[in-house]
Amino acid sequence: MEKLRRVLSGQDDEEQGLTAQVLDASSLSFNTRLKWFAICFVCGIFFSILGTGLLWLPGGIKLFAVFYTLGNLAALASTCFLMGPVKQLKKMFEATRLLATIVMLLCFVFTLCAALWWHKKGLAVLFCILQFLSMTWYSLSYIPYARDAVIKCCSSLLS
Repeated sequence: MEKLRRVLSGQDDEEQGLTAQVLDASSLSFNTRLKWFAICFVCGIFFSILGTGLLWLPGGIKLFAVFYTLGNLAALASTCFLMGPVKQLKKMFEATRLLATIVMLLCFVFTLCAALWWHKKGLAVLFCILQFLSMTWYSLSYIPYARDAVIKCCSSLLS
């Protein structure tokens, strides 16, 4: 039955195996996955810091928006090396992370639009702040009870 499905989909055994390797992080050794995670994560931090530094240059808002967004995308992509891209996408769109994921992805797009096409510096900075907040909220969803603790902390500070 599996062979019939592959024949009907037009993929031979070699293509099927290659696709499975690309989509499954376990085909890489743990050390390789860890190294590429670290490389992507460090690049993400570097790009974000570089973008923040470029903000202070004349006309640097465009570079800030691009590098800050690239930094966040690289940091987000780094986890694909730990769990694989398909599993990463499935986890991103689980019910507990859905809102944070959508807000985060929209902020990536709106940051670039505000800086590159709309030429609205204030909006670009606002969307970068929202990127940071949504990435933080998204990341907290992986730590058990972290979101609850943050909500409790904030509500006790406000009351």
